[in-house]
Amino acid sequence: MGARVLIIEDNPANLELMAYLFVAFGHAVITAEDGFRGLEAAISETPDLIVCDVQLPDIDGFEVARQLRNIPSVASTPMVAVTAFAMMGDRKRILASGFDDYLAKPINPENFMAQMDAFLLPRHRSFPRFPAFPTSTLECFSTERPFTILAVDNLSVNLDLARSILAPSGYRVMTARRVSDGLARAKESRCDLILSDVSMPENSGFDFLIAVRADPKLRTIPFILITSLMMDEKDWRRGLALGADRFLRRPIKPETLLAEIRGCLNQRSRC
Repeated sequence: MGARVLIIEDNPANLELMAYLFVAFGHAVITAEDGFRGLEAAISETPDLIVCDVQLPDIDGFEVARQLRNIPSVASTPMVAVTAFAMMGDRKRILASGFDDYLAKPINPENFMAQMDAFLLPRHRSFPRFPAFPTSTLECFSTERPFTILAVDNLSVNLDLARSILAPSGYRVMTARRVSDGLARAKESRCDLILSDVSMPENSGFDFLIAVRADPKLRTIPFILITSLMMDEKDWRRGLALGADRFLRRPIKPETLLAEIRGCLNQRSRC
């Protein structure tokens, strides 16, 4: 069972990234964008872990930690500071204010959850949760080379997350941030599956899918569309009608994504 995590962060990009990672690994997330709201949420929600930025627009993270350590209901809750300005002596100050530890920004998606697990109770821990790569999948391809997945997304955070999920399970990962670059990479380097975001500038994942299915050398490659946006049934049906093997929506648990990928590879191997 996942933990309840309170994230206090005023930077929207950092807040979205941390929330995405926690949810992807099965945890429930509560968010606050300033220190006062963070204090209120900590008291009312009694989370299992608090992750707090040090630089906040009203009261800073140091004051948040000091106040929470004097409130019995959350005094023993693990608290981790995140800061973009870690300097000599800051660790001592951070720990003295009440934090259990701190992480320096920018956050590394590949290591973040392993670092957070250290502050959770064993029953809440989620890392590593990558299922072993099944021998049956390897056998059906009759090859010793690792499967190569091409991930295409204009957001580097999504590419980093895909790499952190796929690489530990034995996949080789290629990336591209534009459809044109993804198409070029697919043509020049053999890949076994394509994982593409839907909403990208210039060309969409639908455009990429059309181009792949129209190319005789690429058309049989399994293709998974993935999106963070709310898509209606029309969009979902359009993706499948164009030839997508799967249409997935973020946030998605790592084990679910891996299972969908294995399902596509197995399905194509039997064709």
